[in-house]
Amino acid sequence: MKFLFIGGTGTISTAVSKRVLEQGNELYLINRGNREIPKGAISLKGDINDETSILKLIDGMSFDSVVDFIAFTPSQVERDYRLFNGKTKQFVFISSASAYQKPLSHYLITESTPLANPYWDYSRNKIACEEYLIKMYRENGFPITIVRPSHTYDERSIPLGVHGSKGSWQVAKRMIEGKPVIIHGDGTTTWVMTHNSDFAKGFCPLLGNIKAIGESFHITSDEVLTWNQIYTCIANALNVPLKAVHCSSEFLAKHSEENFTGSLIGDKANSVVFDNSKIKRLAPDFVATKRFEIGIKETIDYVLSHPEYQTPDPEFDLWCDKIINYLNDFK
Repeated sequence: MKFLFIGGTGTISTAVSKRVLEQGNELYLINRGNREIPKGAISLKGDINDETSILKLIDGMSFDSVVDFIAFTPSQVERDYRLFNGKTKQFVFISSASAYQKPLSHYLITESTPLANPYWDYSRNKIACEEYLIKMYRENGFPITIVRPSHTYDERSIPLGVHGSKGSWQVAKRMIEGKPVIIHGDGTTTWVMTHNSDFAKGFCPLLGNIKAIGESFHITSDEVLTWNQIYTCIANALNVPLKAVHCSSEFLAKHSEENFTGSLIGDKANSVVFDNSKIKRLAPDFVATKRFEIGIKETIDYVLSHPEYQTPDPEFDLWCDKIINYLNDFK
């Protein structure tokens, strides 16, 4: 099959790109060429926002599936519709599981769970993208498939609940240095971490699949962990004791310039459990096999051996100290 990916080198898309190539498919990637692309992929170097140049790049081409991994706003999927309507048998939009109702009315999330997030612009924009694409499907027959990943990680970044704008390395550095780290809430809310290789196993069977047209799917691991367990796994992988300080998400949001209102109250502060029955009906062999304690050990080993992924964040470090000292004063 012949696929076109917009992006193709991010956390999710890198694993998907590698898997479709391993399966013998023809893969084209539209991106700016800032990262190395998977071996075997064909690069269409360009800025997806420059519609005129992109139309020239894909002139005379058609695809079994086009996937946009980097669309976040309605204007971007409107652009995609203009570019690819009539040029693909399937258009796949990567949405987000953070779009699901907050707070949840039922602990188990299915694809029928309402989409509503009053706390996070990111999630509301994803919802608006979905609504536009569904409208194009219903009114014009645009062949869409919507996929909602949850917290998906790879070897390049440590997945966390509370970190600064420069990434998660500073939290790991604090652990290594024996400093306490902040866990939102009391650490007992549940969360799901999905390795990108597992996500790709569920995602690839949707490509070129006529039964996926007009449908939405989330793809996650079935392993449910508390945040205390997640941070314990990270500390174990670093071979250091976990020194945790718990703090309410509301307090963190109020006393930080980071968007913790969205990323915590609108997402990670909520307990989640995903029902993956729907994706398994179209991908009956799909099962997430990378347990977090194994996957995070691989991530830690990779980050520790690649200094380019150890981005310091001294401002976040000082903020952590300030919050922790404040909390200690009231004990």
